[in-house]
Amino acid sequence: MKLQFLCLPWVLCLASLATAAEEPHSAAELRAAYARKSAELAQSPLKRPVLLTSAELPQGLQGDIYAVVEQPLEAVHAAFNSPLHWCGVLLLHINNRRCQATSAGGQHQVTLRIVRRYDKPVEDAFELPFVFRVAQASPDYLQVHLRAESGPLGTSNYRILLEATQLDAKRSFLHFSYSYDQNTMVAMAVQAYLATFGSSKVGFTELGKLADGQPAYIAGTRGLVERNAMRYFLTLEAFLSANSDEARREAWFSAIERYPRQLHEVDRETYLALKRADAQQRTAPP
Repeated sequence: MKLQFLCLPWVLCLASLATAAEEPHSAAELRAAYARKSAELAQSPLKRPVLLTSAELPQGLQGDIYAVVEQPLEAVHAAFNSPLHWCGVLLLHINNRRCQATSAGGQHQVTLRIVRRYDKPVEDAFELPFVFRVAQASPDYLQVHLRAESGPLGTSNYRILLEATQLDAKRSFLHFSYSYDQNTMVAMAVQAYLATFGSSKVGFTELGKLADGQPAYIAGTRGLVERNAMRYFLTLEAFLSANSDEARREAWFSAIERYPRQLHEVDRETYLALKRADAQQRTAPP
């Protein structure tokens, strides 16, 4: 079991990068989904028009976020239809240290390098190569897929789906979905970690109230998925909200600190210093 615990932080980081088993929508279907969910969005416990769902599947974990963002669809298109821009999005996450966008033979790839903890050197990172594809792009709809067939430590079938449609001239409706598969060893290691060292970690779904009246949040693997889903949704929002790397980093950190019970890891200066140092190393001449 010692080996499983040593490997586990890699798995926890990876869990934030996979895509859900839900089928993509058409533009009309996504707008219909907004109509069905509009009352829930208005009353979301997250105090904003964001709905987060999670599920534990026979072979892995799944997360979905539906949200209204205060950006026109034109801005969403410009931000997320490029593999290079996705590197900018993914690098906002504290554990993501390097990213390279490449194209060859008509195929685009986004290769992400991830460390198991933010304070580990980038030399210890593993690579996760995603095939990037814009499945649909029209004036009223965008659908983007990223997929990695295999990952380290018994994980596989990583997929990211982002789709968006226009609500009006200033707002868009987004669906962000992810899932990944894991073998039995990984599933057992995750369960063991969350029952011991990770037992204090929770997600966002409220299961009831504690004796002191505070919310009782979901924990375990569902809590894990919900934390990761929110972190990555907030990278999308932060990338949309600003035009510079530094402003996006500030926006992402401010956003996660709105949910300290679930998402706080480090102080602002530690996060910003790490990202600035990474950026300098990426741009330094060989």
